[in-house]
Amino acid sequence: MQPYQVLLLIAAYFGVLVLISYLTGKGGSNSEFFRANKQAPWYLVAFGMIGASLSGVTFISIPGTVESDNFSYFQVVLGYTIGYAVIGQVLLPLYYRMNLTSIYTYLGDRFGIASYKTGASFFLLSRVVGSSFRLFLVANVLQLIVFDSMGVPYYVTVSITISLIWLYTFKSGIKTIVWTDTLQTFFMLLALGITIYFISKDLQISNIFNYLSESNYSRIFFFDDWRSKDHFVKQFLSGAFIAIVMTGLDQDMMQKNLTCRTLKDAQKNMFWFTIVLVVANLCFLTLGVLLTDYADVNGITETKDDLFPAIAMSGKLGLGVAIFFLLGLIAAAYSSADSALTALTTSFSIDILEIDKKYSEEKQVRIRKRIHILFSLVLIVVMLIFNYAIADKSVINKLFQFAGYTYGPLLGLYAFGLFTQWKVRDALVPIIALAAPILSYFISINSLQWFGFEFGFFILILNGLLTFLGLVLARR
Repeated sequence: MQPYQVLLLIAAYFGVLVLISYLTGKGGSNSEFFRANKQAPWYLVAFGMIGASLSGVTFISIPGTVESDNFSYFQVVLGYTIGYAVIGQVLLPLYYRMNLTSIYTYLGDRFGIASYKTGASFFLLSRVVGSSFRLFLVANVLQLIVFDSMGVPYYVTVSITISLIWLYTFKSGIKTIVWTDTLQTFFMLLALGITIYFISKDLQISNIFNYLSESNYSRIFFFDDWRSKDHFVKQFLSGAFIAIVMTGLDQDMMQKNLTCRTLKDAQKNMFWFTIVLVVANLCFLTLGVLLTDYADVNGITETKDDLFPAIAMSGKLGLGVAIFFLLGLIAAAYSSADSALTALTTSFSIDILEIDKKYSEEKQVRIRKRIHILFSLVLIVVMLIFNYAIADKSVINKLFQFAGYTYGPLLGLYAFGLFTQWKVRDALVPIIALAAPILSYFISINSLQWFGFEFGFFILILNGLLTFLGLVLARR
């Protein structure tokens, strides 16, 4: 594809998103922005959450990991199912019973103001970095295939990327996102299906299931070496806890669930979301096998996060695959980033500034719009830092490693709050929440030498446990 064709495609795509924003965002109140007036249909929320959960990282990184890791990531996905069950049966009833706008309000009611601010602050840090990781990956691909040839600097690419998100979310936030995420999930899954079809056809695969069963890359379960980061128990348990913290304890994902009319609708949303997400991840891993074999046959040398873009944009599979790859990539990136920007605005407004308690509705709207712009600028700055700081091309591993350190304190806080009756010395909670990740990191970098054991994604559980133990020591 020529650069001007890509630009036309991007312009048309965002034209549709802006139109949806106009049709759904005529009110612009804080109730619409934060909670969609609690009128969102559960099936739209469930479908839209698929795109937000998968994101551009899954779209690019998961297929690229198959060559080195086989299907080991699917062990993590199987663990997700346990985590989502906990969310549906434990966390959602709690959030609906308390009628929350921000889920971190629970920490304030359970422990005190310092715990409340600590939980919200860790979410803000986690989501800023996590969303920047996801957008960074996609911006790099667009820079490589479009903007470099046009002489457009990377900082301009990043600024345009964030500005487009701001454009269609600034008025009605989550109310608009429920609808735009549905469209974006559809495009992402359509791109996945079309790419699998055309590569299978090119490789002359008559039965995809037989092909996978005979592939050297399709091994799922790893029980050989308990010290390895790919061991089943580590991956499965990590997946369960990753799902709990990155969905159930994440304002971004839970804000979508809290737009459903009732708790029963939100639970139906989680049930069907889980099923579709597992199938979608299996399809992305299948695509990874096909891409790896296709690269071997055709002498393509790119690996990891560069593999899928290189094959899709090479032109060997036809213009249609290139077009749908770009649509899927853009959809995957923006379906997670737009809701993240809204969630960051919500959490900072409600949890840090507490605008709902201090100001009139009119002033709340003005402040919320300024915060929305502020976090747009923050995302731009963080993405520019990443461009100079990250050399490794496998973003999925970095994302989960970072999440293990920032979501661990949230895991410990909520576990302590839900499964004990103890109170804590609230003033000590920020110290414990900072000490736990530092201690986890120190243990992790020495674990192979000390214990002959690699933590991998398991670092999240260690971090949460250390936070929990710190709270036990600080109990009243």
